[in-house]
Amino acid sequence: MQKIIIYNFNELFKILDEISDIFYFKIENYSVKDKKTSSTIGSLNDVIISNKVIGNYKNFLILNNLPIKISKLIEIINLELIKKKFSNQSEINVGKYKINFNSRKLIFNKLNLKLTEKETNIILYLLRANKPVNIKELQTTIWAYNEGVETHTVETHVYRLRKKILKLFNDENFIDSVDSGYVLKV
Repeated sequence: MQKIIIYNFNELFKILDEISDIFYFKIENYSVKDKKTSSTIGSLNDVIISNKVIGNYKNFLILNNLPIKISKLIEIINLELIKKKFSNQSEINVGKYKINFNSRKLIFNKLNLKLTEKETNIILYLLRANKPVNIKELQTTIWAYNEGVETHTVETHVYRLRKKILKLFNDENFIDSVDSGYVLKV
């Protein structure tokens, strides 16, 4: 369940706590006096609300244009939660890398590699397969080719993808060729 953290804004917490039974999220009240560390607040799914900037949090919402209608406040909170949920669902870990589906980028150590749709699909299919995948299977699942089609599309795409990954990340083992097909080495 997603969580709203009201940080050092006790008045807001009291108001939201009174109507909390209508929410689809959990509300917690934190203050400077709680001596909570940055590691205990602000998980990936949380949204922190305060009336001034605190710390270096990504999921931070400042409410300083008060007064505000409660319906508008709830709308703002729901939008933040939806954005956060969408953002979390748009990235997947691939070993030490991340793939962002929105931007179609492979990310590692602040380096971003732009991927094509097919390259993204190849990586995800190999990741989910968790075993070597042969060329015919990739042709039918990624390209929707019939089994009898003679083409080197898969080999060409994998070759280009390997080349791009080697050039940017200096990783020559990301996709490995084995007797039974291709496998991710992550």
